[in-house]
Amino acid sequence: MNKKLPSSNDKKPMADSVDIHRLYEKSVQNVVHEIDFMKQVYSEKRGKKAKIYREDFCGTAYSSCEWVKQGNDHMAIAVDNDKSVLEWALINRLNELSDHQKKRINLVEADVNNAETEKSDILAAYNFSYFVFKERKELINYFEKSFHALKKDGIFFLDLFGGPEAHQELEEETEHDDFTYIWSQSSFHPLTNHINCHISFDFPDGSSRKNVFSYDWRLWTAPEIKEILLEVGFKQVTFYWEQEDEEGNGNGEFLPNEKGEADLAWLAYIVAEK
Repeated sequence: MNKKLPSSNDKKPMADSVDIHRLYEKSVQNVVHEIDFMKQVYSEKRGKKAKIYREDFCGTAYSSCEWVKQGNDHMAIAVDNDKSVLEWALINRLNELSDHQKKRINLVEADVNNAETEKSDILAAYNFSYFVFKERKELINYFEKSFHALKKDGIFFLDLFGGPEAHQELEEETEHDDFTYIWSQSSFHPLTNHINCHISFDFPDGSSRKNVFSYDWRLWTAPEIKEILLEVGFKQVTFYWEQEDEEGNGNGEFLPNEKGEADLAWLAYIVAEK
């Protein structure tokens, strides 16, 4: 019986060898920008530096790892209920830190509603992760827990997307150097605002990873979120609207805005002051 010898042409498909968490970080997150934004807003509003940062729904704890690099007195608390992704963070993210930096980050495996942690200056729930709470009472409960998890002058940071395109079933592609990021909204129900979304990746060799990450969310509106934040005790809620470049595309700069603009798709940060 003749056996086929390995050939240089028998290459493993790129989709089989990629690290999906690295792909997510590259295509979805911009932790340096987010940390700069949070530091600036906190400093402007409180007249001092934020030192303790809590990252809810932390995933790979990328943001928390970047936070402890900001100074020797900066501490981070990274909370997620997914043991596997926290284990990935421990091996792939924390091992990139110095020994002193590792001592200042705490990975917490827990539901964000049940996590017992040190009170923080800043608490963030980014990448629309709080959309997982689909009932008003659930969102109230999470915002209440977030309020109490902050110091007396703490600030809660969230992000939000919207616009007519957010209510459509669509697929968008973004080209990166070695892969294509695909965001799909597979279903949207206007009477409930429930939305199902997926992240897929295509690669130059023709291979793909479909629906690597999937989300069953409620697309909350800005007025709903503001009303609930104020209801649970936050004193001030400010929306920071993304600015545009000369071609009308988002430029990554966010400024306070009380009304927003009727864009087809928009992105904003929410800043809730305790």
